[in-house]
Amino acid sequence: MQHFRKFCSKPLALALSLAGLPALMPAHAETADAPKVEQGIQIGDLAPGRAIIWSRTDRPARMFIEYAYNPQFTDSVLIRGPHASAESDFTARQDLAGLEDGKNVYVRVWFEDLTNARNKSAAVNGRFHTLGKRDNIRFVWGGDIAGQGWGINESFGGMKIYEAMRQVRPHFFIESGDSVYSDGPIKDSMIAENGQVWTNLVTPEVSKVAETLNEFRGRYKYNLLDANVRRFNAEVPQIWQWDDHEVVNNWSDAKDLSADARYTEKNIPTLIARATQAFHEFAPLRPHGAEESERVYRKLSYGKLLDVFVLDMRSYRGPNTANLQTSESLDTAFLGEEQLAWLQQELEHSDATWKVISADMPIGLNIGDGQLPDGTPRWEAIANGNHGPAAGRELEIARLLKFIKDARIKNIVWLTADVHYAAAHFYDPAKAASKDFLPFWEFVSGPLNAGSFGPNSTDGTFGPQVVFSKAPPAGQVNLSPYAGLQFFGQVDIDQRSRAMTVQLKDLNGAVVFSKTLPAQTGRDLKYAWDRD
Repeated sequence: MQHFRKFCSKPLALALSLAGLPALMPAHAETADAPKVEQGIQIGDLAPGRAIIWSRTDRPARMFIEYAYNPQFTDSVLIRGPHASAESDFTARQDLAGLEDGKNVYVRVWFEDLTNARNKSAAVNGRFHTLGKRDNIRFVWGGDIAGQGWGINESFGGMKIYEAMRQVRPHFFIESGDSVYSDGPIKDSMIAENGQVWTNLVTPEVSKVAETLNEFRGRYKYNLLDANVRRFNAEVPQIWQWDDHEVVNNWSDAKDLSADARYTEKNIPTLIARATQAFHEFAPLRPHGAEESERVYRKLSYGKLLDVFVLDMRSYRGPNTANLQTSESLDTAFLGEEQLAWLQQELEHSDATWKVISADMPIGLNIGDGQLPDGTPRWEAIANGNHGPAAGRELEIARLLKFIKDARIKNIVWLTADVHYAAAHFYDPAKAASKDFLPFWEFVSGPLNAGSFGPNSTDGTFGPQVVFSKAPPAGQVNLSPYAGLQFFGQVDIDQRSRAMTVQLKDLNGAVVFSKTLPAQTGRDLKYAWDRD
């Protein structure tokens, strides 16, 4: 429940007194036996006039938020936020509404316990920028966090790619999925390449595969142990989506764990339910509404320059199969009919120059999921390795791409992660088996703090041309962050020229690839984008 009231602090103590609340100075000291706010704060789903503020405490308490447009908190606004209870693992979120555009916003968050003493936690500070009409836009994206057993190594500097991302001062961050690895135990130490020892922080919840609700919750709390992550979270609004490892590797409703001895809980729907609850407790996303409270796919608009379409390629898919069906059915669903119809409608009605589709999996890379009993390859993503006309899940994507062409929708760019290396793909209908689409770019980043793999082979159905990739040398897999093959993406959109520049950057923020795309205008179908 989110029940709150606003007060302007002129002075703050008077407003609190008039409201019947105890006098409280904004920069108060933590009181004895006070609530703790050890996970810091997160800012989420930045949109015109609003942003989500998320935090967690350690006991039943009420969240309070104060914000202002200056670091001195002059003329600040105080919001009495929601209660944090055991039912939500003491997480709480508040949607700040009525924010002014083009402003730096400074926030303070604290909790007051539910005793008569009303003990108060120390305040946690944050800041962010609301986009204005004259602002250039900069954002970053990436995924794959604490995977393959490569957790928080404090002697390495922790998850220091978050500091590299923070240093570029982005307006927001797209978390592209695999925000945790619930199916990947983290040990005290691992042997990395060249015999190096990788030493992890470890908690009981991450020492085994997640099965209970508290173990799923523990995965998110683990990532928040990292100081780089907490510092980043307090300054960069985030847009979260999810993929498979939030639940279990390559999951769908048809996932079979009967032969996996690590799991005592074999029921996939039970694991999905627990993982979904934990994800929505810890992700700083804006709840969709009662009609689909767990919905992840959504659109976030940033004026005339940018719309971001966040996809969910996990919740509505059919089972992983040989992916060679010649007609669409429930077995070939990937986005699902409702999400696909939503995406088509929102793309067609968008008046933003750039339409970024944030996908948790790439389109044209072959991503396997073992074999079927007869030895036929089974596929996890969209592609099926046959290079021919669209089949299986490709049919749904072919329908979407044809719709985009028929509706003459331009300036669509796909961003994704998942495969644990950096890449730039140009999809060329002239070189595709299924040609009824406009050319487009797909950029891949990640991992942020996980094993490095790749590169994956491509499927020729939609003509992907690998313009750039950076992955481990041939024959090497699951390289640790020591190897430096951790990547994030950065997007800059210029307000005047409306050009989009996409950069792929490494662990230290060095550019490994850059591409500037001019904004396409007019109603013709001629594209100036080339693959060079």
